Amino acid sequence: MDDDHEEGEEYLFKIVIIGDSAVGKSNLLSRYTRNEFNMHSKATIGVEFLTQSLDIDGKEVKAQIWDTAGQERFRAVTSAYYRGAVGALIVYDISRRTTFESVGRWLDEINTHSDTTVARMLVGNKCDLDDVRDVSVEEGKTLAEAERLFFMETSALDSTNVKKAFEMVILEIYNNVSRKVLNSDTYKSELSVNRVSLVNNGADGSKQTETMFSCCSR
Repeated sequence: MDDDHEEGEEYLFKIVIIGDSAVGKSNLLSRYTRNEFNMHSKATIGVEFLTQSLDIDGKEVKAQIWDTAGQERFRAVTSAYYRGAVGALIVYDISRRTTFESVGRWLDEINTHSDTTVARMLVGNKCDLDDVRDVSVEEGKTLAEAERLFFMETSALDSTNVKKAFEMVILEIYNNVSRKVLNSDTYKSELSVNRVSLVNNGADGSKQTETMFSCCSR
């Protein structure tokens, strides 16, 4: 590798998107990574992932974002899907209350199957459907506060808050990793085992990410 690479740091973070079927998980991913939206997207079968790169503090950070089917019959992928994940977006559809009521079950899955500290964000998707809203912004905020989650309402259709939601999770992961690198000589090897790669040491880790609530304006 060249000298520039050896002098810098490189991170690869695994992030999972979870939630019931048809809440818009795949469209959130395609909107963030490709700036695309498919009005007639079909249900995801199995698992797929896309990678997005960004720069934080002059360091290259790559987010490997995994998307899976929300249907019960694909639950066999669960443990492998969560393994090594350091970030999660738990998505519900603001126009379908049943998807919001499922959030607790998805949080239980993260707690059961994840093997690392996970930066978690509750995402109320499809906020462009405000005229048929079935879950209020306040309900989303209240649940997020109770579960100590970040919270944001998004629209994959019109791009509202999609980039912001993903990048807030990525920044929180970066800050978590930076603090642990500063406090632990062994964390570097742990990251490699958990599918999160870290090259070199010395991340600043001084910045803190505060919990932020954001939703669509009408």
